[in-house]
Amino acid sequence: MGSGEARARFSVTLFTIELTSTARKSLKKLSQKDQVLIYTVIETLKTNPTPPKSLKLHGRDGYRIRMGDLRLLYTIQRGKLLILIIDVGHRREIYR
Repeated sequence: MGSGEARARFSVTLFTIELTSTARKSLKKLSQKDQVLIYTVIETLKTNPTPPKSLKLHGRDGYRIRMGDLRLLYTIQRGKLLILIIDVGHRREIYR
């Protein structure tokens, strides 16, 4: 950088990700391809807990992200910088 050029500074807040036992069991039942997709989405939640594809759940706390026929349900605890993955699964079974 030459003289007179300003440097941009920014900080990224990282959230901690935790999975419930239900989410862990559901994730293990999915195919390897679907697991990779889910883990990729989970990694993006660390820096952006409400990405453009996330929607607030109706009738209960939390958010969902849609990936084809799969759904990822999670809650955000901003005070603790924590994202709790509630469940992962096929759309016809996830809301039961």
